[in-house]
Amino acid sequence: MFYGPRPVPAPHRRGGSPRTLTLALVLTGLLLSGCGMTDNDGNDSPGGTADDSQEARTGLPDAGTATTDDAVAAVKKVSSEIYRFAGVPGKASEPGPGVKECAGKDPDTYFTVYHPWNFAPSKPEDLDVAMENLKKRLDTGDWVTKKLYHDNSPNKALNLIADNDAKKVSVWIVQYSKDAKPSLGINVTSGCYQVPEGETVDHF
Repeated sequence: MFYGPRPVPAPHRRGGSPRTLTLALVLTGLLLSGCGMTDNDGNDSPGGTADDSQEARTGLPDAGTATTDDAVAAVKKVSSEIYRFAGVPGKASEPGPGVKECAGKDPDTYFTVYHPWNFAPSKPEDLDVAMENLKKRLDTGDWVTKKLYHDNSPNKALNLIADNDAKKVSVWIVQYSKDAKPSLGINVTSGCYQVPEGETVDHF
């Protein structure tokens, strides 16, 4: 089950102090399964938290072996790809990815990477264009759109959930058209990585 996103304090940025910047989307418990990265009944409403998501997270697919740095770099690369997919000028929020444990696994050995950020087009009227571009691009190549629905929030925000099984990542995008500054809330989440033998997870 998904927990709907709303602005929350930004996650801790590696190598720096916690930021006060707010994001339109936070890690919210994307459920990933082996054959399809996501599963959702389409009836969830916004309001969950990162703590909720950790309790809900189950069934993360195996993402292979990687150091924390390499896995974070891979997720950042996917976020950059999604930024390009939007296809309109705009600004992305700054905080970088974070690392969480995989539920039910040794937290010193297994981890998942999440990257919540938001994208605000330079022109508010480009928000619809950006979402249409993403709808097209996230259903081509290795990307498969799993869900496209309006949530139960007062503004009935459009949600798009897509998986890339080749890269073992999932993205959840929420279109905040009615906000004072229209934006897209975006969260990229990886599968469950295992660190190389002799190393431990660098949590941040």
